[in-house]
Amino acid sequence: KKPVVKKPVVKKPVVKKPVVKKPVVKKAAVNKPVVKKPVVKKAAVKKAVANKAVVKKPVVKKLIAVVRTVEVRKQVHAAGPAPSAEALKLAAFADEIGPEIDVQIENCVKNGVKYIELRGVSGKNVLDLDVPLRKEIKMKLADSGMGIAAIGSPIGKVRIDEPFDPHFERFKTAVELAEYFDAPLIRVFSYYPPEGVSNDDLVARHRDEVFRRMQAKIDYMQGRRPVLVHENEHAIFGESASACLLLLRTLQSPKLRAAFDPANFVVDAHDPLEAWQLLKPYTVHFHIKDALLNPAPGQHKIVPAGEGDGHIPEILRDAYESGYRGFLTLEPHLQKAGQFVGFTGPELFKAAVDALKNVAAQIGVPL
Repeated sequence: KKPVVKKPVVKKPVVKKPVVKKPVVKKAAVNKPVVKKPVVKKAAVKKAVANKAVVKKPVVKKLIAVVRTVEVRKQVHAAGPAPSAEALKLAAFADEIGPEIDVQIENCVKNGVKYIELRGVSGKNVLDLDVPLRKEIKMKLADSGMGIAAIGSPIGKVRIDEPFDPHFERFKTAVELAEYFDAPLIRVFSYYPPEGVSNDDLVARHRDEVFRRMQAKIDYMQGRRPVLVHENEHAIFGESASACLLLLRTLQSPKLRAAFDPANFVVDAHDPLEAWQLLKPYTVHFHIKDALLNPAPGQHKIVPAGEGDGHIPEILRDAYESGYRGFLTLEPHLQKAGQFVGFTGPELFKAAVDALKNVAAQIGVPL
């Protein structure tokens, strides 16, 4: 064996190359000038504020009354044909001519009256007409081209302390008659005071019972066509315009409106013009008679339209200009004025019709 000769390991020296660092050349920072855009402020344009005129709103109750009255008037104005859409309709309590229906119709036709406010025939009150007489009246009116403006009922002409139920049954008869004769209106009153009680005390102490009874009638009329019209009348709750207004405002129903009677205000020494301003928003019907004012109670005199202190020309002109196109029911009372009925007769009835026609012609209101 040859001996193994180990060569010595020669380590080469590691030569480290020097690290040459490149110089970092910093670019010079060039600060660009910041150009600020000028802020252009828009000129503030103030809108011109228009000063609106201050409109005072009317009393809500009065506005409601006017709206409802207009609605009721449209319904009443549409009842039956009229010579013209702009003409008022002549009607009459024809029992003032005479008791029999033939005489009533004959004189109405002769004087150009086309409607009857049915209060009595053959000596019977309208609420006591039996079925055969109802049929006869309806047939004869139709044959003559006439219609019924209203049922002239005496409902409410009893004392407020009398039992209500029997009287309410009589009221139902009035409604039945209105529907049978296709009458748009039913005339009612607002009760007499108890025995020995003044009218002022009736208004002050018994108003709640008056309201209760009238509300019961209103409730019964819901869903029915006819409208109740309250007539101002001597010695009842609604004698004065203020009491009528209290009644109508309190109950506030389109089923209860006003039948305006100028002479009845004169009789009780109330100014009809002042009454008209109060009740105008509620009025859908007129009863036409006039009276001379006398300072002595109960000494008034009933006269034809335009010849008394009822201010009928002024009131009718204002009513017509305000849109009234309903009925003018003659209730002349030229011979007799009773609690439940009046009488005039054929000759004086003609005088009453002519007087109203003259008033209408003078104020430019077509009939």
